[in-house]
Amino acid sequence: MKARLAIGVALLASLAYAKDKPVQHGKLLQMESVACGVDENSGKSLAGEMLGTDSAHKKTHELLCQEYLLQSDKVIYRIRPRDEKHPVLLPVGTEAQFRMQKDKMVLRVEDLDDKDRDYVVVSMTPREESSPEKASLK
Repeated sequence: MKARLAIGVALLASLAYAKDKPVQHGKLLQMESVACGVDENSGKSLAGEMLGTDSAHKKTHELLCQEYLLQSDKVIYRIRPRDEKHPVLLPVGTEAQFRMQKDKMVLRVEDLDDKDRDYVVVSMTPREESSPEKASLK
């Protein structure tokens, strides 16, 4: 009876562990404002188009997005918030927890408000001190 109970508990624990995504730790190194698109306003009005007096003048405004460098043990990630309309400014120099979930990174900064936020990974660069070639040369 005790053996069955122990096997059942071990099985449930292994299933629960398998469902959890591995949480990684990193440090937010830097934030930059980068160009991520252009907002265009044609300047045309309905009356101007109907009368044919409106010019084809366009007003353009460059859109800027927050882009962060997140350094983990082995990789440096360049990430942008998925919610472009309401991005939250993250504190640079603080520790963060993250996990990869399908095509996005779910990031949590405990010092901020301990909420999970979705980010897009723009690029990944391996850390130089973690590569085996560099370690063998030292």
